[in-house]
Amino acid sequence: MTITRKKQRALAILSQLKILYPDATCSLDYETTVQLLVATILSAQCTDERVNKVTPALFNKFPDAPALAGANREELETLIRSTGFYRNKAKNIQGACHKIITEFKGKVPHTMKELLQLPGVARKTANVVLAHGFGIIEGITVDTHVKRLSNRLGLTKNDNPIHIERDLMKLLPQPDWENYSIRIIYHGRAICKARKPNCADCQLADLCPSASKITDLK
Repeated sequence: MTITRKKQRALAILSQLKILYPDATCSLDYETTVQLLVATILSAQCTDERVNKVTPALFNKFPDAPALAGANREELETLIRSTGFYRNKAKNIQGACHKIITEFKGKVPHTMKELLQLPGVARKTANVVLAHGFGIIEGITVDTHVKRLSNRLGLTKNDNPIHIERDLMKLLPQPDWENYSIRIIYHGRAICKARKPNCADCQLADLCPSASKITDLK
């Protein structure tokens, strides 16, 4: 498929996603950019639903960067235990908050380069924070849903999130990068699930080269 035809498919998919999920937004609960950063770190290999069950008690106890940086590590680990990989996440959260205090005047940085300097922050987390914390669209958030669906939809053949992001950035207009990502995530949760994609009820089926293959396997 030529790049022009692939762009046309990507734009058609985006258009349909906007119709299907007009009010789609970040599913994480937060009040500040620090809380958004922490919630996004916690969401690694964990559902947003689970993170949202953990963060009310966490942010009630440790609401900001100074409180999180100075928290007792064991207490912090206990509060976030159910999100998985809690020891590493606690270490990264405290490391990121310490760096925010000491190097960024207590404020979450708002550039990709600076965010990537924070412990536990890769492009996925940085893109979420930039888009939803600052309204800055610098890339495309690639989580498991974006990875799975973008491959099924024929928009990429890559497995590496960085390569997937680059592929998608070539196909979609920059203002819609996060619009695509957040809506694909909604669609992945509702219809195009990992084990049992519901192709029969999928309104992207006509645009999806994998739909007939998946249906034939059932």
